[in-house]
Amino acid sequence: MNRKIVIYPTFVCLLLVLSFLYGFTKKRNLNRKVHSIEIKFEEGDNSFLTHEAVNKLLIQSQVTVKNQPKRIIDLHHLEEQVLANPYVDEAKVFITPGGLIKTHISQKEPIARIISGEEMYYIDDEGFKIPLSENFSARVPLVLGENISSAINEITGLIVFISQDDFLKKEITGIRKSKVNEYVLDVRSGDYKIHFGKYEDVNLKFKKLKAFYNKSLKDKSINQYKIINVKYHNQVVCTKQNQDGKQ
Repeated sequence: MNRKIVIYPTFVCLLLVLSFLYGFTKKRNLNRKVHSIEIKFEEGDNSFLTHEAVNKLLIQSQVTVKNQPKRIIDLHHLEEQVLANPYVDEAKVFITPGGLIKTHISQKEPIARIISGEEMYYIDDEGFKIPLSENFSARVPLVLGENISSAINEITGLIVFISQDDFLKKEITGIRKSKVNEYVLDVRSGDYKIHFGKYEDVNLKFKKLKAFYNKSLKDKSINQYKIINVKYHNQVVCTKQNQDGKQ
């Protein structure tokens, strides 16, 4: 019994000491100031954002978080500010015990550049707009035409299909949308156009096109043509150039 009575107050004292040390350490840690900011961009081909631009996003109450006490830093608020940037796809902001704020950023991936009237912008694989950047120009297919925003789902579908095929991704450099919502494809390998027609039977049309390519590239007849038309059912209709290069 006596032994238990001696151990019990000793345990309570130890608990109180540990609680005091924990509270003291926690308070001291929260009062520690942010000494620096580290920004890491995930691997990719895009460089829309600079470290300087992200630093300007890491502000709180219109003041940079650097040299601010850790206890007043709202990490969720900082993440929301970074995510609000139109070039940011994902962002994580966290702080180390030593007072270093780390920001990991994944930038959006453009799949096409749109020029429609006075509008110029990129789109991602979900058809969302990404503004042009002074820091970076993405090497993606160019899409031209009127009222493109009304057909953005079709254009996104075409670009995504092309981007998933190694041959088409290298060969198709641009898309032109007509007033009657038909599409003409620009190519890399020659001075000819592909008349794709309306956004229908997409898989079948590209299948016919690739079969035609396999034959015409093999017999080297591809440059005889001015127009390769795949919009008609189950056939490829070609218009040849004259010897002077005219249709």
